[in-house]
Amino acid sequence: MDEPTQKKQLVQRQFGAHAHAYATSPVHARGASLARLVELVQPERPWQVLDIATAAGHTAFAFAPHVAHVVATDLTPEMLGVAARLAAEKGLANLSFQQADAEDLPFPPGRFDLVTCRIAPHHFPHIDRFLAEAARVLRPGGILAVVDNVVPGPGDAGEAADEALLAAGRYINDFERLRDPSHHRALSLGEWLAALEGAGFHLLHQETAPKRMEFQPWAERMGAAPETIQLLRSMLEDAPPAARDFLRPELSDGQLFFYLTEAILVASHG
Repeated sequence: MDEPTQKKQLVQRQFGAHAHAYATSPVHARGASLARLVELVQPERPWQVLDIATAAGHTAFAFAPHVAHVVATDLTPEMLGVAARLAAEKGLANLSFQQADAEDLPFPPGRFDLVTCRIAPHHFPHIDRFLAEAARVLRPGGILAVVDNVVPGPGDAGEAADEALLAAGRYINDFERLRDPSHHRALSLGEWLAALEGAGFHLLHQETAPKRMEFQPWAERMGAAPETIQLLRSMLEDAPPAARDFLRPELSDGQLFFYLTEAILVASHG
């Protein structure tokens, strides 16, 4: 079995075991990027939408009231069950749910007006394949809207990131991977822009925003063992300067918080 296949099976195991946690996770259910994404895309009533790696369905739910239909896909069947239940509770009838691999979508070319993917691409082994598949299933002029965590790295400090930024990016990815072994790699903003251009997308909008995370619920959401949580805490509190400047750990009312950086990227294709 090759490494990408093993990684995808790990994603299924991790998220299958903790699917219900994502139904109520504030970052996923009520994150600021949800409303902002709808505002930036300005969806139209006749649109057919594909939400890739939907998890508990929050992005699909945000777009459903504004479009004709949303197909919500995920690699993990348990996630789709949670999303379908939540959709029924919300009375959303214009959604369907289908298991699918983000890098090998089971849809014909030009099927969708909009493809969305939020807080998931850092799990994908091949971002280029994901983008190629998104481009394939979009109609000419269709829109891709991506939200994901980004790290320091290429493109963030002029022509090339210095070694401290590159090391900080590696450290933050190691930090994320320790908490969730299915984490593959968060890209830098510069890497995202290059990947979009390489896949033939025309960038319409980009922005980044800090995302304040409460350490303990974040660490526990994927079932990390107590000793792993302690190691994560040490990595956060003892991070090297460039990584610490990015993560900005802080104590508030006895609780440990830190920051991730989220990028919103909206692009058209064809």
